[in-house]
Amino acid sequence: MPDAAVETAIAHWGPRMIQNGVDYNDFVRTTDRVESWGDWLPQWSRTADEHAERAFRAEADGHGLTAGHAWRNAAVDRHFGKFVWMVDIDLVEQATRRCVEEMLNAHRLLDPTAERVTVPVDGATLAANLRRPADVTLPPVVVLVPGLDSTKEEFFFLEQAFLDRGMATVSVDGPGQGETGLDLPIRYDYESALSPLLDQICARDDVDARRIGLLGVSLGGYYAPRVAAYEPRIRAVVGISGPYRWGELWDDLPPMSRDTFTVKSGGGSDDDGRERAKALDLTDVCERIDVPALYVTGAHDRLIPWEQTKQQADATPDGEFVCYPDGNHGAANLPSVARPMIADWMADHL
Repeated sequence: MPDAAVETAIAHWGPRMIQNGVDYNDFVRTTDRVESWGDWLPQWSRTADEHAERAFRAEADGHGLTAGHAWRNAAVDRHFGKFVWMVDIDLVEQATRRCVEEMLNAHRLLDPTAERVTVPVDGATLAANLRRPADVTLPPVVVLVPGLDSTKEEFFFLEQAFLDRGMATVSVDGPGQGETGLDLPIRYDYESALSPLLDQICARDDVDARRIGLLGVSLGGYYAPRVAAYEPRIRAVVGISGPYRWGELWDDLPPMSRDTFTVKSGGGSDDDGRERAKALDLTDVCERIDVPALYVTGAHDRLIPWEQTKQQADATPDGEFVCYPDGNHGAANLPSVARPMIADWMADHL
């Protein structure tokens, strides 16, 4: 029997993993091998390694498309092995760097427009992936912001929803996230790190800097409204299952989520993490947002109660609120419903 942490991970994040590209059969056979939380990353790494080996063989045989999809499978499986796994930080760092390389290989073979973008922030490097739609000369661009435990490597299929509608995407690892998080801890004023990236986007001649949208998922649903409130270049914003006051939720979060925030914010104990969490507070912030804003959640969200996301919408002057009665965290169990709606809304407003 799997231990309580494994059962929690499967219950909370199974739909999210599958909607973001983990094959259902990989999910079943990998989780069947996991008995304790300490096994989680090693077993997902084993599955990712199998995809990577197939990618090497396929590319050597000249089958680039097959190799590209195998690299993408490797990257997303490895990502979900380490996403809230704080058991061995050295192994997490190794897995982080490997899934970055695996997704870059996937982009190289699957999307010739894909480009790695980096920008210096606070003595470190913020990294992002830019993709552009085919046959659009000057597309609007949507910046995609991960949450506490997600990274830009999780967004391949989410990006496609916008690319299909003629929008470019920039998926970013900000402070505390993915490879950037190896050097920069979580910060409540996310705009301080995102603004230098927007400077670089606005200097390009292959996207329309007058039409920049922003989307954040989960804790990214806190970051995105925060950025929209203080960054005038954002023209529309979407927050998905974001908290209004992150610190209020601390005692009800899964232990692995609390551990992840504590580590990624630079804290040394659960009490320290709780205090740092209190800084992520949108009180008197959403009122500053002067662009169209959409807030989306599910009534069965067990991580961030839907009422927190509604508080964001209620405080935003032009805020729209969508709560799916059957939806879970991030409406991850309704990808065929929520993602098209969100992408259409963004296209309409850019």
